[in-house]
Amino acid sequence: MEGTATALELRVRTVLLPVLGPAADGSAIGPDTDLWGAGLDSLGAVSLMAGLEDEFGIEFPDALLTRETFSTVNRILDAVGSLEAS
Repeated sequence: MEGTATALELRVRTVLLPVLGPAADGSAIGPDTDLWGAGLDSLGAVSLMAGLEDEFGIEFPDALLTRETFSTVNRILDAVGSLEAS
């Protein structure tokens, strides 16, 4: 999987995997894996958001502070990509 991952996805995973904790199997987290089912909780989502903001130099607007935004790697990529483009 990592062979086909984009540089953006690898950066997101660098922030995401520590938030999910040591029990999370990074190779089992696919682009559309339900992150909430994989162990993400509300406190983890806040840590994830802050880590992504630091990593990418962006700020999530209130409209993107939803469970859905942080539900899969692909949704996170969409949000980060749109914020980097603006």
